[in-house]
Amino acid sequence: MYGLVNKAIQDLITTNYGEDKWMKIKEKSKIDIDYFISTEPYDDSVTYQLAIAAAQELNISVDEVLYSFGEWWVLKTSLQKYGGLMKAGGSTVKEFLTNLPSFHDRIMLIYPKLTPPEFKIDEKGENCLIVHYFSKREGLVAFMKGLLSGIGKMYETPVEIEHVFGKSSGEEHEAFKVSW
Repeated sequence: MYGLVNKAIQDLITTNYGEDKWMKIKEKSKIDIDYFISTEPYDDSVTYQLAIAAAQELNISVDEVLYSFGEWWVLKTSLQKYGGLMKAGGSTVKEFLTNLPSFHDRIMLIYPKLTPPEFKIDEKGENCLIVHYFSKREGLVAFMKGLLSGIGKMYETPVEIEHVFGKSSGEEHEAFKVSW
């Protein structure tokens, strides 16, 4: 993952818990990187080690860390770094999610070494969609749920998110029902 992801985790921790807590998490993770460069790719294990260390230090589950990070990614990192792209995604939750399959095409212009997930959207009614999430990365269901929750908050629209099926049940991808 790009350094921007790890920097965002650092921002989430320092904003909500302080610099001292971040230093403890970083030490516990055994990551020996002084500063994450946003545009540089890092091994995915760095991000996972930070999430695991944060969960241990904060005495919460890794899923809770990933969910919080997903919301943070949308509401803070994405809006600050890609405000124009986020706003171009649509004016409602439904429009944004419908346009999600092409979102990373634009991001890859900035981060050419990006290995983005792919999305497919099935409409299930006026106020419900199924978001199919295809990724080579494992263990990001809670992160995706946080992203979807953050998108709802971005549009000031309460959403309900249900993990319909996924790799843990033998499927080839994850699917989420998003209702508002």
